[in-house]
Amino acid sequence: MTNHSFKVYDPPAFTARHMQPRQELNAMLQPDFDKFFIVRVEEMYRLVQRPVNACRATTHSCLFLTSGEAIMKIGSRTYCLHPHEILFVPAGQVFSFQPGDVNTGFLCNFHNDTLTGPFGKTAVLQAFDFLKVWGNPLIQLPQETSAFILQLFQRLLLDYSRHGLQHPDIIQTCLNTLLCEVNHVYRPAGSHAPLTGLQIARRFQELVFTHIRDKHRVTDYAAMLHISPNHLNKTVKAITGQSPTKWIDEAIILEAKVLLNQSGMSVQEVSAAVGLEDPSYFTRLFKKYEGCTPTQFRRMIEKSGYSLHMS
Repeated sequence: MTNHSFKVYDPPAFTARHMQPRQELNAMLQPDFDKFFIVRVEEMYRLVQRPVNACRATTHSCLFLTSGEAIMKIGSRTYCLHPHEILFVPAGQVFSFQPGDVNTGFLCNFHNDTLTGPFGKTAVLQAFDFLKVWGNPLIQLPQETSAFILQLFQRLLLDYSRHGLQHPDIIQTCLNTLLCEVNHVYRPAGSHAPLTGLQIARRFQELVFTHIRDKHRVTDYAAMLHISPNHLNKTVKAITGQSPTKWIDEAIILEAKVLLNQSGMSVQEVSAAVGLEDPSYFTRLFKKYEGCTPTQFRRMIEKSGYSLHMS
């Protein structure tokens, strides 16, 4: 079983849970916003009153600032976004953030279908590494590129605010152009490494994302990649700066955090769901990376008022 069976938010479920008041939110979002929406980030952020804890979405998000800063945790890493930078959260990736950032800019949320139809091809989904879970989500933009992207966001917002999704050709064209502009200046992590090493590291991260519930050993992933565990260890450490074991541990913890936040499972059930049959070991591993036990983590979520118990 893969982690794709884990509960995820679609945009309506996420906004209903995390954004208040509803009247202001409804004024910003057009019908069918589970496929696409764009808003000014300062207008959206002020509706977030409490922390958004570990969760994942069915859509991609990108955040572009014109002033201030924004701090967001994506996967196991924390990113601080500044003007002339753009930050992506790929669909399915775990993210969290705190309220209170002071900034201006644009937040765009889009489903794969928005990129591929009515005129696109599914191949376009493979063109943008920053929309993949192993990609580098934070991209610094040259000033000229930033100016082009600002114009595209403004054009998207103008059409969306006036017409919603009635002009899918304009939305798709502008969005694909925007992503192509980013792609021209995108530099993946470890881009100076040999191509074969990069391919191994990326494939390893994809496999961990897909199989983390039932495969926890480096030897499992080495076998799937048809290389030795030693070669996998050396390659992943050289490309990413951390060992395969740490990538696996962090993926387990991310899955656990999502379940603790988005389900009513007991700690023992969460432990089993992420493939660890020993709850005591799960608790020790969780505390090693998070500094608190799973029970304490859930209590913090409940105190914030944003736990979501889904059937």
